[in-house]
Amino acid sequence: MKAGNVTTGPRLRVVLEPEIALGPGKADLLERIRDTGSIAEAGRELGMSYKRAWTLIDELNRCFRQPLVETSRGGSGHGGAALTRRGEEVLASYRRMEAATCAAVREDLEALRKLVASSPDDLLAKAC
Repeated sequence: MKAGNVTTGPRLRVVLEPEIALGPGKADLLERIRDTGSIAEAGRELGMSYKRAWTLIDELNRCFRQPLVETSRGGSGHGGAALTRRGEEVLASYRRMEAATCAAVREDLEALRKLVASSPDDLLAKAC
């Protein structure tokens, strides 16, 4: 999934080990699973396939000592997914780090925003 820049501001990606990272995409996926109770629905809301969502959750569950998401099997309408206590802890910790990052860079971010071209005319003037 390529999210692109749909929001402004810093985007925090925490590399816990060389092959273990937690960023906005995985955090959003955990949050949507918490809110919907479904990996499939969470993936749909984030514009990713069920396979991609499941792969990310499987990766997270294998990387942490305890799983972040528990699933229950079942037929139509009977399966589901929920964050474990550890999943809630990881998500809350990431969101706190994200908020601290925003607070730490707020002043510099505002200074940079003042330098950004705000209209097509500004872009053309800078290109010449």
